[in-house]
Amino acid sequence: MAEPTSIYETEHEDFRATVRSFLEKEAVPHQKQWEADGHVSREVWTRAGELGLLCFDVEEEYGGLGLKDFRYNAVVAEEIARVGASGLGFPVHTDIIVPYISTLGTDEQKQRWLPGLVSGELISAIAMTEPGAGSDLQGVKTSAVDKGDHYVLNGSKTFISNGIMSDLVIVVCRTDPDAGYKGISLLVVEEGMAGFERGRNLDKVGLKAQDTAELFFDNVEVPKTNLLGAEGEGFIYLMQNLPQERISIGLMAVAAIEEVLKMSMDYAKQREAFGKPIGKFQHNRFLIAEMATDAYVARTFINDAITRLNAGTADPVLASMAKWWTTELQQKVVNQGVQLHGGYGFMLEYPIAQAYLDSRIQTIYGGTTEVQKEIIGRSLGF
Repeated sequence: MAEPTSIYETEHEDFRATVRSFLEKEAVPHQKQWEADGHVSREVWTRAGELGLLCFDVEEEYGGLGLKDFRYNAVVAEEIARVGASGLGFPVHTDIIVPYISTLGTDEQKQRWLPGLVSGELISAIAMTEPGAGSDLQGVKTSAVDKGDHYVLNGSKTFISNGIMSDLVIVVCRTDPDAGYKGISLLVVEEGMAGFERGRNLDKVGLKAQDTAELFFDNVEVPKTNLLGAEGEGFIYLMQNLPQERISIGLMAVAAIEEVLKMSMDYAKQREAFGKPIGKFQHNRFLIAEMATDAYVARTFINDAITRLNAGTADPVLASMAKWWTTELQQKVVNQGVQLHGGYGFMLEYPIAQAYLDSRIQTIYGGTTEVQKEIIGRSLGF
């Protein structure tokens, strides 16, 4: 079968071998226990840090490798998706959260936080979503009142990935209630700050090993030295960083599609019905042909998005296109894979069933499909 043109070079494939070996040893054997616990171990984070699998784009002076090439990020995300290690919040940490500190942080903030984020000793989260706001970032109600040398933070957040285990939380809050989107700022809340409480580890349909929490802030005193970037510029910073987040989600979707295709092909060759492998039936053969075509197109699309992201030319519209289309396609392909597996596709002991459950969130987090289409539609003049 023809393969899409690869964007990876020898050094990326060498890195992939390291990531794959790490996951086979440190993640796959523990996945069931992590699902039961509702979170992974802290040890897997520090082991990943020791191998240089976290925040490799951080400058060497702060403990990173200085590899500013998103293809390395893509390798990690793809390999996690392929083995179904749903609890490993490494892409959220590396692709989405730490770049805020790398790009907006003062030298003092970078010295204080980046080495621990690179080593895995500090786990990060970003708290955007609120119970009443959802994807509407301009509807944020969590407030931070200026008290001179600190802010007093009040409010709540929900659906926060890495929320239970996080040591640092970037909180999207309103520092000026009357300034619209210009009143939004980013504050870094640290574990142990008085008034910062975690709610329950949310019970989700899928991604059972990924800790996802409610967070509460009751008169939390956050020092001014924990303001990230400039006051009132938070919304702009979020818009600048969302394209990378959405392309990251898209590439995980494509890796999942490719893995489901592989599962389905293997099953169709092995499973027999009416005296022959089910892949010999024209309907199933056509179905797999369709899945293979979808996987090829999706990989070509996401490779282009990654290349543009590396070149600095991936605008928000492209990122929205990549995010909604690949994740909706992921759900279609996974559903086809379950149907092909018949009754076994409904059994959680089969990876296809777990892929079905884990895929459902993809069209929701990072901005729903509807939000992505709204962004695209507005760009077209509607």
